[in-house]
Amino acid sequence: MVRIIGAYEAKTKLSALLREVKAGRSFTITNKGEVIADLVPSVSIQTRNRVQAVEKMKKFIAASKPVVVDIKTLIEEGRS
Repeated sequence: MVRIIGAYEAKTKLSALLREVKAGRSFTITNKGEVIADLVPSVSIQTRNRVQAVEKMKKFIAASKPVVVDIKTLIEEGRS
């Protein structure tokens, strides 16, 4: 979700905004109600976040034991 902030607030809270952008949040900066700029995470941060998500999924899959399913049993259960 994009948060809309005024230019003055962006100027006074730039360090905090940059920390939030680094964490993945986006901001639209306005000046007297007119949209001036978007403050968004860089592509490299987005790529790193995707890579981290894939690594977490791989670890989860590796830690999960496969479930053995007998198709014939499932079919018979569905018929009864």
